[in-house]
Amino acid sequence: MNDADHRVSQDSGEELLDLRGLIETFRRRIGLFFAVAALVLLTVVLFTLQTTPLYTASSSVMIENRESPGIDFEAVMSGLPPDSAVVDTEVEIIESRSLAEAVVRSLNLTAVPEFNRELEDPGFFGGLVDGAKSFAKGLMPGEINGPDAFDAEQLAFERVTARLIEATDARRVGLTFVVNISATSRNPRLARDIANAFADQYLLAQLEAKFTATERANEWLAGRVESLREDVRAKERAVANYRAQEGLLDAQGSSLTEQQISDLNSQLVLQRAELAEAQARLDNVRQQIDRGVSPDSIGEVLRSDVIRDLRAQYSAAISRRSELASRYGERHPELVTVNREIADIETQLEQEVARIVMNLENEVNVARNRVASLSGSLGQLRSELVENNSALVRLRELERDAEASRALFESFLGRFRQTDEASTLTDADARIVATASVPVSPSAPNVMLNLALGVVLAGLAGIGAIFVLEMMDNALRTEADVERDLNQPHIASIPRLKAGPLSRFTGREAPNPARFVVDKPLSSFAEAFRTIRSAIRMSGIDTPLKTVAITSALPGEGKTTTTLGLGRVSAMAQTRVVAVDCDLRRRLLSAVAAPDCTTGLVQVLSGDVSLDKAMARDTDTTLDILPLAETNFTPRDLFESDAFAQLLEELKTRYDLVLLDTAPILAVADTRTIARLADGVVYAALWGKSSAGVARTAIQALQSVRANILGVVLNNVDMNAQRHYGYATSGYYYQAYRKYYSE
Repeated sequence: MNDADHRVSQDSGEELLDLRGLIETFRRRIGLFFAVAALVLLTVVLFTLQTTPLYTASSSVMIENRESPGIDFEAVMSGLPPDSAVVDTEVEIIESRSLAEAVVRSLNLTAVPEFNRELEDPGFFGGLVDGAKSFAKGLMPGEINGPDAFDAEQLAFERVTARLIEATDARRVGLTFVVNISATSRNPRLARDIANAFADQYLLAQLEAKFTATERANEWLAGRVESLREDVRAKERAVANYRAQEGLLDAQGSSLTEQQISDLNSQLVLQRAELAEAQARLDNVRQQIDRGVSPDSIGEVLRSDVIRDLRAQYSAAISRRSELASRYGERHPELVTVNREIADIETQLEQEVARIVMNLENEVNVARNRVASLSGSLGQLRSELVENNSALVRLRELERDAEASRALFESFLGRFRQTDEASTLTDADARIVATASVPVSPSAPNVMLNLALGVVLAGLAGIGAIFVLEMMDNALRTEADVERDLNQPHIASIPRLKAGPLSRFTGREAPNPARFVVDKPLSSFAEAFRTIRSAIRMSGIDTPLKTVAITSALPGEGKTTTTLGLGRVSAMAQTRVVAVDCDLRRRLLSAVAAPDCTTGLVQVLSGDVSLDKAMARDTDTTLDILPLAETNFTPRDLFESDAFAQLLEELKTRYDLVLLDTAPILAVADTRTIARLADGVVYAALWGKSSAGVARTAIQALQSVRANILGVVLNNVDMNAQRHYGYATSGYYYQAYRKYYSE
C-alpha cells in the first residue's frame, strides 16, 4: 500500500469515528432528512387510515398427556406421548391445508366475499382491470382461453383455502401442551367461527384418523391371523409327520430310544454286578478246593440245604457206626451196612459239592451271557440313537419353525383382540380448553404501533436518504477532498459572489468577479487570488515559475475567472503580468477583457502582426492581455509550433508572470501541449459540481505529459455551506475570520 492509499484508509477510518463530522453531515442534509421523513410518515399515516380493521379471535386446545389404562394400544394406535416434537407436529397439522379445506367446507367460506375475491365489488379501477383481463383472455386461443366450470370452481376453492391459511395461525403456548389457534377476519363473528371451527375440525380429524387406522388394522390383522393360523397348522403337521416317519417317539419328555438306552444301562450295571459276584463266589470255591480245604469249611457248601441234610445223615451214621463198632465186629452186617451208608453219604457229599461248583459255573455263564446280550443291545440302540440324533436336527428345526409361527400367531391374535376392543374405546388425544369469543376491538391496524413504527421508519428513511446521497456525491468540496481524492495540494478556495437576499425583488445581479477584485481588494474573494499568487511564488523559490497554465477538466469550472482574477491581483501588486487566451474555441478571456480586439495570438504566431500591436491593456489594472481575435482560419498544431515556444520565451523576458488561459484538458488536446511547455499548471475545479472521478482523469492526463501541477483551486465556494463539510477545513471557521475582510 502506497502513502496515498494509506492516507485515504486512515482518513476513512477517522471519518467513521468522527461523530462531529456525522453531525455536520446531518445538519448539511437536514432539509432532505425532514422531506423524506415527512413523506414516509405521511405514507404510514395514510396507509393506517385506509386499512380495513381486522379482528382476531382465539381458541385453545390441549394435547392430552395421558395413557389409556388396561389395554395396550401401542401396537396399532398409540396415544400421543407428551413430547415437545409431538406437540410441534400437532401444531403443523392444525396449520395443514387439509384441515383448512375442512374448515372451508364446514363454514362454506367460498360464499364469503372476504375470502372469495370473485364475489367482491371490484370498484371502478378494479372493473377496469377485470375488463382488461377479459379482453386479453378473449384474444387467447380457445383451448387455453380459461378453465372449464369444474376447474374454475376448484380453483376458487383452492384460493379460498390459501387465504384462510394466511388468516389463521397456530402456536404453542410456551412449553405447555396447549396450542392457541387464532383467526383474523374483517367480521368479528366470522373470526370467532373460524377459530372454533379449526379446533372442532382438528379433534374430528383425530377421531377419523383413529377410526380409519383401527378399521384398517382390524382388516389387516384378521387376514394376517388367518394366514398365520394355517401356517402354524401346516408346520405342526410337518413336525408330527416327520417324527412318525423317523420313529422319533417321545417317552416322558425324551425320545423312546433314549429311554431304552437309559433302561439298558441300568440293567447292564446290575448284570455286571451279578456277574462279578458269581465269578467271585466261583473263584473262591475253586481256590479252596484246590488248596484241599475240607468241604465242611467252604461257605458255599455250608449254605446248601442238601449238604446240611447229608452232613446230618453222615453224623448220625458215624454215631451209629461208633455204637455198633463198640458192640460188633467189623464184619457185622449192621456195621457193614452202616459203613456202606457212610460211604454212600460221602459220595453224595462229593457229588453235591461238585453240583454246587457246577451251579456256580452256570450262574457265571448265565450272567456273562446276559451282560453280553445287554451290551449288544445297548450298542445297537446307541447306533440307532446316532441316526436319530441326525434326524433330530431336522426335527428341532421343524419344531422351532412351528414354535416361531405359533408365537407370531399368538401375538397377532392378541393384537387383533386389542384393536377389536379399541374400536369401541377410541378417543381424541386433545380437548378444547377454551372456545373463541367475539372480539370487541380490532387487532389491526394498531394505530399507536403504526405511528411509532412510522416515526422510526421515517427517521431511518431520512438517514438512509442522507447516507445514499452522501455515498453518491463525489463532488469536490473541501481541502480534504482534494488531497484525498486527487492526491494534489489544495491552493485556495475562491468564495462565491452572491447578489444578496433581496436580489430577486430588487433586480440586483451578482457582482462581476473580474471587477470585484478591483473594487474590493480586501475581500475574501481577492484574498483567495493572493493566496494563489503566493502559492505560485512559493513553488518557484529555487527556479522562478513565470509561465503558469490555468486549466480544468470540463467547461464552466472557472478557469477563465481564475486567470483574470489572478492576473488583476498580481498586477495590483506591481507585478508585470500578462494573460494569454489559449482557448481557440470559446475565447472567454478575450470576450471579457478585450472584446474589441482585431488581432491576437493567432496573428502573432503566424507573423502577421507584432506582439506589441496584438497586446491589449486591462482597463482597470496594468494587466496585459494577449487575446484571440475572431478568425475563421486556425493553423493546425498551433501550440506544437516553434513559434509558440519562442513566444513563451519572449513573454518570460518581458513579464514576471505569464498566465495561460487554456481550454478544458479532457475536451481539447492542445491543453496538454501547453501544460507541458508551461512552468506550472493550476487546476481549477467547481465547488460542489466537479466530480472527483473526472478531476482524477484530468490530473492523470496532465501527469501523462509530465506537467508540473502546482495544485487545485476550488471556484465558486459557498462559504456558509462549506462549514458543514468538515470542521477541520478553513471554511468551517469562515464566520470567525470573515471580519478580516471588507466583504
